[in-house]
Amino acid sequence: MSGAHEQAIHPVTMGLLFYPRGGSAQVVRYLARALEPAGWATSLACGSLGRPGDRTHAPSFFAPLAPQVADYGAALAAAEQGRDPIAEPVPMHPSYEDRPGAPDRIFTAVPPQLGEHLADAWSPRLAAAAAGAPPEVVHLHHLTPLHDAAARILPATPVVTHLHGTELKMIARALALQAIAREHGTDIAGMAQLDLGGEVRWANWRFAAHWVEAMRAWARASAQVVAISPHDVALASELLGVEPRRTTWIPNGVDLARFDRAQPSSEQRAARWRRWLVEDPQGWREGGQPGSVRYPEAVLARFADDGAGAPAPVLLFIGRFTEVKRIPLLIRAYARAREHFHRPAPLVIWGGFPGEFEGEHPHTVAERERVEDVFFVGWRGHSELGDGLACSDVMVMPSIDESFGQVFVEAMACGVPVIAADAGGPPSFINVEPGRPNGWLVEPDSLESLAGALVEAVNDPAARAQRSEHGYAVTRRDFSWTTIAQRTTEVYEQAVRTG
Repeated sequence: MSGAHEQAIHPVTMGLLFYPRGGSAQVVRYLARALEPAGWATSLACGSLGRPGDRTHAPSFFAPLAPQVADYGAALAAAEQGRDPIAEPVPMHPSYEDRPGAPDRIFTAVPPQLGEHLADAWSPRLAAAAAGAPPEVVHLHHLTPLHDAAARILPATPVVTHLHGTELKMIARALALQAIAREHGTDIAGMAQLDLGGEVRWANWRFAAHWVEAMRAWARASAQVVAISPHDVALASELLGVEPRRTTWIPNGVDLARFDRAQPSSEQRAARWRRWLVEDPQGWREGGQPGSVRYPEAVLARFADDGAGAPAPVLLFIGRFTEVKRIPLLIRAYARAREHFHRPAPLVIWGGFPGEFEGEHPHTVAERERVEDVFFVGWRGHSELGDGLACSDVMVMPSIDESFGQVFVEAMACGVPVIAADAGGPPSFINVEPGRPNGWLVEPDSLESLAGALVEAVNDPAARAQRSEHGYAVTRRDFSWTTIAQRTTEVYEQAVRTG
């Protein structure tokens, strides 16, 4: 209904096992706000960590929404005392990534009985979230034991499962390891006993078969499944056995008020880089704390193109230090491209959650190979990202396994053209066809292709400007949260009809 008529309000209960840290939490926050004008009121059960005001504290992060939370503080304290944090009364959530020493160990290292414990612990929280008004739909983010909890307390309510990509990556890895084990005439548990060494920590995948089947069952029991790119729609069918007719591609939206074009003056740009690099450094070296990478005032000269009388074009990477991001490849491609730049063009590495990295540490690579003009600003809040993009000219991330690529769209919304690998989600919104290109797509894992795109992006301001305009228009047309919410309500309505 519209106009003077009061719009009917339909309740939806969301569930998110994780505390606010990754992209799925941002989706929940923005989507819940955008759904209300579309006629759907959200209640939420989610994880939380820290104190009020911390970015990981769910009531602060999701305000004015008042979520029912599982506070992971006690579980983390238990881990520090040598106990299993996932066996605690309020269990720490598992994760989809195999990171050494992490308290949120990968699902495939979690025994099935602890999966039951997770469902037991979450059932009352999900019930409390749904208590205000019986939901017409349960919207669960990721594939987790929340599905078992929902089946217990709301067995007649249709479930919409929202895949954010990380679970699909874990399942694909598990299936690949199972295939390797079969070649050795055993299973993953057998490979763990063989203790073959190498890069695979087989013991952390010994319960893979259980979790793959559990996640497949949760997906198949869902009334509807949302995937964040056409690439992931295909993966959901291949890995989970979900029929394409029950899967809808809905990209993540962008806060177009926060991410918009801005034109800071040369003085403002210089002041921001001074704060991020010199006055309040958060970059960290391998084994170091935030701030262990810091720079003298003199480096700011590299951000000024004295010959042109304007700021130097800045290349910006944004993200965590995971292997799929290919940051070492980016640094090496930058070293090759830098020799052909017509003007200074520093590469800024924005991100790297403190203490977390896979493979080669990017700062170690830059130091060891003596690559100049690469700067590390560390992990910054989402609220600062718009300012960082406003002070940059090209966003570049050669990741080979992006389910969607939220940060690319945020950059495009700020009028910053992007360079991405021709893989995963980015090809669904980055156009390189003549006429209306809005970015560059490079061959996955190709040093030469990436270096060539960097050279063109730096040396051809007209190409940057053309891609900036077209990318900006795409985000306004396709990625507003109002648009995303409307597409989501259509999925809810389909779930209610088909149950």
